[in-house]
Formats: sequence, structure tokens, C-alpha cells
Amino acid sequence: MPAVVSTLALERPRSLKAALALLASEPALTPIAGCTDVYVGLHFGTMRERRFIDLWNLKELRGISVDRDVLRIGALSTYTEIIASKLVQKRVPMLIAAAREVGGAQIQNRGTLGGNVANASPAGDTLPVLAAANARIVLRSQAGTRTVPFDGFYTGYRASVRRPGELIVAIEIPRIDGRQWWRKVGTRRAQAISKIMMAAVRGPEVRIAIGSVGPTVILAKSAAAVLARGGSIVDAQAALLNEITPIDDVRSTREYRAKVAANLLESFWTAK
Repeated sequence: MPAVVSTLALERPRSLKAALALLASEPALTPIAGCTDVYVGLHFGTMRERRFIDLWNLKELRGISVDRDVLRIGALSTYTEIIASKLVQKRVPMLIAAAREVGGAQIQNRGTLGGNVANASPAGDTLPVLAAANARIVLRSQAGTRTVPFDGFYTGYRASVRRPGELIVAIEIPRIDGRQWWRKVGTRRAQAISKIMMAAVRGPEVRIAIGSVGPTVILAKSAAAVLARGGSIVDAQAALLNEITPIDDVRSTREYRAKVAANLLESFWTAK
């Protein structure tokens, strides 16, 4: 049953400072921005939250820049803005490839990178890219700012180390050395939730990340180590299958996801 509008409350701060003050006084407020997932949850009655803080107009959380060779993407940067960014195209083309497959134009215009991270779905299209890119999540509260490695950000299914009163303000991506690779497998290339997706980097360091095969995005360190030391693709595939825990759901089966994950790994490693 859809949520009853009269039971909902919304705060709209005009600055990041005001937003952090509101969260400090009421940490249970749920941050929202593009609302591409929130509206769906409210419509189907699956969201328990009733008090929200709207961040959409906070200019401090927007913008894409490079500082000291680190790409900084504001949490409210939309997929459309990421796709259009020459800085992202030059440094993280696999992020643009992922952003292009997030829904249609309407979702890309409203959905934000920070929202995808905060939503914490293992099917989030950009999350394997951020894991493979060795990204960092910048969190801010009234108490100060801290930066968390993306690989240590999630603690379980839709759970993270973000504390009450904290906001995701930016995502930082250091320079990536090597060839970048991205693939999504779904009912359609876009406008469909992923059955499985993989992002990877082949360079001085091999990094492989997969979504929709576990409670969180999986950084396949064992499979990457096998390939980095010159092991066979068969051995790397075996290592990968020990690292992932796919499930049966309405979109696919455990067996299918495992098979596709192994095939994607081979496709990445043999790509020219």
C-alpha cells in the first residue's frame, strides 16, 4: 500500500552547514536527493522511514574536479553530468559506461552517484566500478570529515559504516593505471536491474569487482591475485567462484550468475 502523504515530513536546508545541523539534532532523518528509489519504495509501501531531509539544492555537494591527481565527484552529481564530463571520460571511462546503463534519460537526469552509494544495493550499477577503481567515500558531519576506502564502506546487505548524522559529500578516485573494463548483464542493456555486472582494471595491479553476486559488491581479490601472478584463467575462475555467493531471485538463478561471472572474468582477461 502506498505511503500516506500526511504521515511524511520533509526538511529542506539551504546549505550543507544547515543540513549537518539538522542531522546532528535529528540523526534519524533520511537523506534524499534524486529519489529514484525512494519514490518507488513509498509507492509500494516498502519504506518504513517517514522523516526526510532533501539535499537536492545543496550546491556544495555538486561538481566534478581534479585535485592533486585525484578525481573528486560531488555526491549529488547525476549520471547525466558524469556521462558529459570530460574529466570522468579521461580518467574513469568505465564509470561512464556504467552510468549510461542506469535506467533511461529520466533516471540519469535525477539519479546521483552519492545516492547509488548510499542506497547500498548489491545491484547498484556504479558500485563495481568504484570498487575496481579503488575509490574513497568522503563523509561529513558536524564533528568533521572522514574518508573511508570504498572496499571497507559496506558492512552487509544495505548496511555501511556511515554513522547517524553523517552525509556522503563526495567520491574520490585516484589515478587508475591500466586498461579499464565494464560489462552489465540484464534483461536489457539499460532500464533493467542487473542480473550481474563486472568492472575490472588490468595494469600494474589487477582489480576485479562484481555486483549482484553477494550481499554487497564483491572485490574479487583471490581471482585477481591468481591472474596477477600469471595463473591460468581456469584457476582464476575457480578462485572467483569461491569468493561470490549468488542467490536465486526473480531476475536470475544462482547457477546462471555463477556461470556468467566466470565467463565475464574470461572476457575481461582475454579482451584486446
